[in-house]
Amino acid sequence: MTMTLNRRVLLVSRPDGEPTVENFRLEEVALAPLAPGQVLVRHHFLSLDPYMRGRMSESKSYAAPQPLGEVMIGGTVGEVVESRSDRYAVGDRVVGMGGWQEYQIVDGGVPGVLRKVEAGRIPLSAYLGAVGMPGVTAWYGLIKIIAPKAGETVVVSAASGAVGAVVGQLAKLRGARAVGIAGGAEKCRAVVDEFGFDACIDYREHADARSLAGALREACPAGIDGHFENVGGAILDAVMQRANAFSRIAMCGMIAGYNGVPIPMTVPQLILLNRMKIEGFIVSEHLEVWPEALAELGGLVAAGRLRYRESIAQGIESAPAAFLGLLKGRNFGKQLVKLV
Repeated sequence: MTMTLNRRVLLVSRPDGEPTVENFRLEEVALAPLAPGQVLVRHHFLSLDPYMRGRMSESKSYAAPQPLGEVMIGGTVGEVVESRSDRYAVGDRVVGMGGWQEYQIVDGGVPGVLRKVEAGRIPLSAYLGAVGMPGVTAWYGLIKIIAPKAGETVVVSAASGAVGAVVGQLAKLRGARAVGIAGGAEKCRAVVDEFGFDACIDYREHADARSLAGALREACPAGIDGHFENVGGAILDAVMQRANAFSRIAMCGMIAGYNGVPIPMTVPQLILLNRMKIEGFIVSEHLEVWPEALAELGGLVAAGRLRYRESIAQGIESAPAAFLGLLKGRNFGKQLVKLV
């Protein structure tokens, strides 16, 4: 019987400031034969996401740090290629947290480790983006925290990304005005023309929060009722200067501080003056909403009513460089690694 060889990427050192490719190592190992109850999954796509930067460090976070010398964490979608479990058959398409590797051996009896998905009306890769964790993140922050009413204005930072693009489209479907903030003319154009936002501001054209607040004044003449925050820093300061009374901010990501830099808030008194609600959330702590969210997102993608973009790197060896590019905003939409 031939041994299956698995190529995988390990985290071998913690970054000091910005991560580098030297923090990772690619290795090849032979997989053991399956034990009773186990399944072998061949990953088709690997998800790269900003939260992974936080896991690389040992600083205080909402999740335990990624251990050194182990396969880097990450969402995966693939196919069962061998099974000794009565719960999974060869050919089943499954989503899991298989990490940065080509194959994964899973105990088929452990609930929640794998989720079967349809491969047909919804492309397999979408289960790591618009119909996966990023989509549910967008859904939860918008529906459960911002809860926009028709006619209100919702602003989204990192609006061309896998999460931000979905936030704006869901806001539009609920009758709100959607204004994006993104980096570069091409991304801003797509936010409006492809994703259907009412306006998009290129933050690269603004040197500071005051300049950005001026652009928001033009794009949001009735002020800002809801804000979905992925970045922090000057963007958050600018939004707060244009926020209406009783506005709501969903704190999803603070990429401005991912390398350990403090993020000051210049006018926190506006929280009190405007009676604002600011709430941070981690989508994995709200598993009760996933079925409802995935049902809506899957239906919209299958019907062609929810648009998304993907940046695809080829091969497991490309994962570290693609991840570093993601942290610098070089990707457009959902960053994936294609493994098959």
